Amino acid sequence: MSFRNFFASARVFALISFFALSGFLGAPSPASALTGAATARDGNSIQLGDVTYRLDGVDAPELDQVCIDDHADAWTCGIEARDQLTKLIKGRVVRCDDVGPEKSFGKRHRAICTAEGDKSTLNEQLVRLGFAVAREPIKANVKPAAAEAKTAATGIWKGCFVAPQDFRAGKKDGTLLGAACRPDRDKEIRAVLFPEELTMPPSCSIKGKLAVRARVTGNIGIYHLRGCPSYPATTRPDRWFCSEDDAQAAGFRKAYNCRRPK
Repeated sequence: MSFRNFFASARVFALISFFALSGFLGAPSPASALTGAATARDGNSIQLGDVTYRLDGVDAPELDQVCIDDHADAWTCGIEARDQLTKLIKGRVVRCDDVGPEKSFGKRHRAICTAEGDKSTLNEQLVRLGFAVAREPIKANVKPAAAEAKTAATGIWKGCFVAPQDFRAGKKDGTLLGAACRPDRDKEIRAVLFPEELTMPPSCSIKGKLAVRARVTGNIGIYHLRGCPSYPATTRPDRWFCSEDDAQAAGFRKAYNCRRPK
């Protein structure tokens, strides 16, 4: 081998080594899509296997969130939103296309999900039914469906509610939304939407409290597990969660004096 050929081969080897070490060559790329049996975790979260996606462009009421219907009665709109998503899935295989990480909290990714046999995405269908509002999307185009739901006063739009993000933040002065909101009943409506004692959803016994001190760790609150010393002392929780993963995805950290019960 001539010196020139040896030098050329060495340059090629060096380039290959550089790209490999830099992650450009040989590094496994994350799956862009996942297909399988799906479970609705809540109104805007779908679990496929051990992966939970948040529906891109969709913000549904939380499981512990209360809304007011068109008869001025309180109802568990968050549970209904989850049940509506379950009905849309109908036990079918679902394909979720990963469109990027969730920017708020947790390690979940956003996705555009479609049930087998459907032309419309689950993202779009849930918003059109009025059981979720549009949020800033990465790729999902749900704004036309959101406008239709609001105009037709379907789902939560037929009554009165606060945006899920305002509920999560405990923003009691958030904008009232829906066809049945009455300015002359503002105080009474807010008392219903933000009750002093939030009802625990079925099988969701983890208590969450909004806390300024949690911001030190980049969170908005602290959660307490049943059986932990801090659990009985935590009265009137601001949130209820069904799992630690849900609590962490909502921006809550575990209480320091709380360990998983044996």
